[in-house]
Amino acid sequence: MQELILEKLFRQTYSESPDAIQPLKGDGSERRIYRLSNRHRSVIGVLGDNRGENEAFIAFSHHFHKNGLPVPAIYVADLDQGAYLEEDLGYETLFEWMHRIRQTEGFSDTIVEMYRQVLAWLPHFQITAGQSLDYSYCYQHASFAWDSMRWDLKYFRHRFLDVFYKRPIDRNALEKEMDRLVHHLLEERADYFLYRDFQSRNVMVRNGKTFFIDYQSGRRGALQYDVASLLYDAKANIPEPFRERLLHAYLTGLQEILPVNTERFMHYFYSFVAIRIMQAFGAYGYLAAVKGKRNFLASVPYAIANLEILLQKPTLVRELPLLRQIFIDLIEDQDLRQLKIEV
Repeated sequence: MQELILEKLFRQTYSESPDAIQPLKGDGSERRIYRLSNRHRSVIGVLGDNRGENEAFIAFSHHFHKNGLPVPAIYVADLDQGAYLEEDLGYETLFEWMHRIRQTEGFSDTIVEMYRQVLAWLPHFQITAGQSLDYSYCYQHASFAWDSMRWDLKYFRHRFLDVFYKRPIDRNALEKEMDRLVHHLLEERADYFLYRDFQSRNVMVRNGKTFFIDYQSGRRGALQYDVASLLYDAKANIPEPFRERLLHAYLTGLQEILPVNTERFMHYFYSFVAIRIMQAFGAYGYLAAVKGKRNFLASVPYAIANLEILLQKPTLVRELPLLRQIFIDLIEDQDLRQLKIEV
């Protein structure tokens, strides 16, 4: 029945029928995604029950497209049916493309250059297009501020620690430390576009060019969060020396658009890495335990490896003894480090 909605929309738009309707993997999304094709064209059809989410994606897509950013064109939408057709950006995400390259070349300069291309676009989302974006379409939180950050930290505690952490936790002490972390992050300027889920599965690679999807959860926020999301994307498993090179490349490109105090940027950067890693742990626990998508547990060992690296960095976590100890306990938990789920 769902496919019939998209088939009808295709016929109304193109005066022809699709020869094939292929369901596509949606990862953690609740939306149902299909490729509709015939000998004339191929488009992506999306069905989503959350009207606010659909409106945000469509409005943001139009705005980014108008600003020259490589996002899918929206061909037609029927919001009453929760359906829309968009440009088909091909078959490979950045993650899939990178995995294929790594099998023969390792984490090579080919991959580094593709990441440089991704990071060159990021300031244009954050600043160039972000400054004129209509943020009234933000359907979850209008900004990555107190409520949004505390939601992420509670997500980490409820969806991951309550399920997987093996020691008792002084919850009042943990709440105080989480509040301190949020207060620290809120010191940074936060009036840029924050993509929210800027990671390798939300970038498509087609003919050597990168395209961007799944920014509908965007909101106002600080510059550090999205680059932290990309570079510390767990399953992408970017070697640390390359992360440092790519962070430098991002900052160089950023300076061409907006003068930024690099020392201040770095003062907050690894604390944004910390909150992003905790949000990711919460997502893995929720998707595995609640949604039954146990393949997401395969990311846990990579996220734990990121915690090891994080504890070597200048971050406020060093001054938060309980949270730091929780991170150490997760690092030393061999059951979590040896999770292996076929994806």
